[in-house]
Amino acid sequence: MKKNIQILQNIVSRKGSSKVLTFSIPHVFKALQLLSKEKFVSRATFAKEIHLGEGAVKTLISHLKEAKMIETTKSGSFLTEKGEKISKQIQQVIPNECKIKKCDLVIGKNNHAIILKNYDFSIKSGLEQRDYAVLYGSSGCTTILFKENRFVFPGDNRDCFRKDEKTKKHILENLAPEEGDVIIISSSDDPFVAEISAKNSALWTLATN
Repeated sequence: MKKNIQILQNIVSRKGSSKVLTFSIPHVFKALQLLSKEKFVSRATFAKEIHLGEGAVKTLISHLKEAKMIETTKSGSFLTEKGEKISKQIQQVIPNECKIKKCDLVIGKNNHAIILKNYDFSIKSGLEQRDYAVLYGSSGCTTILFKENRFVFPGDNRDCFRKDEKTKKHILENLAPEEGDVIIISSSDDPFVAEISAKNSALWTLATN
């Protein structure tokens, strides 16, 4: 998995240009998610969904093409065989994401949850995951593990949702966790910041373990 994350890192390198890029690894991952769902993705769709300007989208597409991850036609961009392979490999580990309403565990206006399959070995206290999320504007980030059919904090066996069955059911239905899975929940006043910061936390957890 580290190799795949390095490929994403290479895509966001400046490639000899002094121009500072306005997109990074989590934006590339979201682009791959869009491309996996749609046969073709237009520049306008990239701009809307990834919150990038026209110039940044053009640069992102150029870098993805240079990495042989996509090809383009008049209808838009589409994944190459290489792009599909890498996207599927990453999404095997990060298959699901969902929004979570404000509750006792996460009190942000917008909360975005992302699952890492069978990655509980990578979590120490959850502080690293919080730091990776804060880098992208998160106002708070909570990491929980799924063990023995309940959600627990790292180093603790108490059920996080013992008094909140509604949120627990929502996560179970939308993320479908299994034993040993990790769930990172990032918060922000802005829904896109909550999402992109959660993605950054998840991807850097994969990159460093």
